[in-house]
Amino acid sequence: MIEQLLQPAGIVVSAHRGYKARYPENTLLAFQKALELEVDMIEFDLRFSKDGEVVVIHDETVDRTTDGTGRVSDMTLEELKRLDAGGWFGKPFEGLKIPTLAELCELLSGYPRILLNVEIKPAPDATRVADASIALLGEHGLLPNCVFTCFDATVSAYLFDTYGVKVQGFPEHVMYNYVPGPEGTRSKLWAVAASMSLLTPQLVKEIEEAGLLAWCYCPDRDQQVHYALGCGVKVMTVNDPLPAMRIRKQLNQSVEV
Repeated sequence: MIEQLLQPAGIVVSAHRGYKARYPENTLLAFQKALELEVDMIEFDLRFSKDGEVVVIHDETVDRTTDGTGRVSDMTLEELKRLDAGGWFGKPFEGLKIPTLAELCELLSGYPRILLNVEIKPAPDATRVADASIALLGEHGLLPNCVFTCFDATVSAYLFDTYGVKVQGFPEHVMYNYVPGPEGTRSKLWAVAASMSLLTPQLVKEIEEAGLLAWCYCPDRDQQVHYALGCGVKVMTVNDPLPAMRIRKQLNQSVEV
């Protein structure tokens, strides 16, 4: 599935934590709005609650994106569900909740071709989060659509070695526990994503010469999208999908003419 959908020329647009620019990140509403835009992929972050439920949230704590305080791993799912995960973004979004991965899978059931960039957040229990997440995604038939990622190279290696899944990594100096050498971290990766601050044509060339897919995040303005394309990147994780999708449409129209 992944290879088939990445084959066509053009831009592959991945919505970062859903439609993050306009809706509260990592909520079902943000994902629904991204899906309605017909993005190619959605990116989301996974952690365990205290009682071992896989929840969709970026930060180690709930402080930034809810009305609560404390570590996600110290709270049960019931406690997490009591929090408002939308009001911090704006009053119209009050009452949104932290979703579970199971709830997100239910939403995605209506979009069988959507690609998923599944980020396992670095944590002592990250490999167990990976195990539980892969089991859930498999139950919902979504595993063939997934590219997994983690800033911890130990977790990336575990994902590849244990499950043989596609893994997206990052440049060596931004990953934890990176193992250099021909049989090290790079050998476990399918793609490497660079931030816009690091992206250069030379870096893309190095990634591609290693036989890996070059990826970038987050080109949210027209100028950034054009720069990424000029560097040779076609897969883009974005907070605002509209510029990349608009430029893709323009490029496709020019090719058709």
